[in-house]
Amino acid sequence: MSYAYKLNEDVHHRPQGPQGRAATDPPMIYTIVQRMPIEADGRLRYRIKSKSENIERVVTEDQLSYSQ
Repeated sequence: MSYAYKLNEDVHHRPQGPQGRAATDPPMIYTIVQRMPIEADGRLRYRIKSKSENIERVVTEDQLSYSQ
């Protein structure tokens, strides 16, 4: 498995609502700051940092999309 996103790349994060449902908030722009080790479930994870707020989070690759 290879990572789709590179370090320092800008991406959109699609937040999840309660119980995994789609959230109504618009996607925010984040920057990839670290590629996390592949977990036992096989999903790729990234540490991302918000461009507009002082927020960092760890997300799975399926929650991200390219920023234009």
